[in-house]
Amino acid sequence: MGPLLLLLPLLAVAAHAEHFLPLDCGAIRDRNASSPSGVYATYPAGPLSPLRVYCDMESDGGGWTVFQRRLDGSVNFFRPWEAYRAGFGSADGELWLGLENMLLLTLRTQNELRVDMEDWAGNRAHAHYASFSLEPEAAGYQLALGRFVDGEAGDAMSGHNGMKFTTFDRDQDSWGKNCASQYMGAFWYSACHTANPNGLYIPKSNSPHESVYNSWKTWKGNGYSLKSISMKMRPVSQCSHSTDF
Repeated sequence: MGPLLLLLPLLAVAAHAEHFLPLDCGAIRDRNASSPSGVYATYPAGPLSPLRVYCDMESDGGGWTVFQRRLDGSVNFFRPWEAYRAGFGSADGELWLGLENMLLLTLRTQNELRVDMEDWAGNRAHAHYASFSLEPEAAGYQLALGRFVDGEAGDAMSGHNGMKFTTFDRDQDSWGKNCASQYMGAFWYSACHTANPNGLYIPKSNSPHESVYNSWKTWKGNGYSLKSISMKMRPVSQCSHSTDF
């Protein structure tokens, strides 16, 4: 019985390791600092509801859970409310993680926001915000955004702070018309946008229509369709910046 008793603590540790159920990419990064970027299972809705996400483990120390990503225009982002609520695309490609999943992530811990983007000449920029959270669906998934921290892309999101989410079939913006219908996207529009990451993906902006692109006004303007853009969150404790929201 002696050897068996010695093995019990090791078996307990092994069992714990097998049942590691991370809430988000920050938890995965905390557990193993050498975890590479890629697709992982997370459990913001509990152990019976795994959620596949892409984890950015490289940008500014890693631990970022990607909730929006445009890469090549292969996924249609001009979709109705229910699609944006539930999510669409794939974790290893173009993605919208889903407003309800995003809500679960922001309810459980205080998060910050990072937006990475690239133009068609290979130039890259980012924008970093001190905090990011959503209100429940009954409140329109209203956006609560913290102060702009830094980034070459500039601050194109602050004007969207406090807004509810709008799709072409659910108008919750502050404009007389529907911003999502007018600008071919879905977002926390005001009247209407300085950021439109879910707008049309048009290679090298080859379209006569301005302001309908997946764009970031303070970097390339609303008339420029970005080659790539991704939005991601992580627990505030992951970063070294001040938690002054």
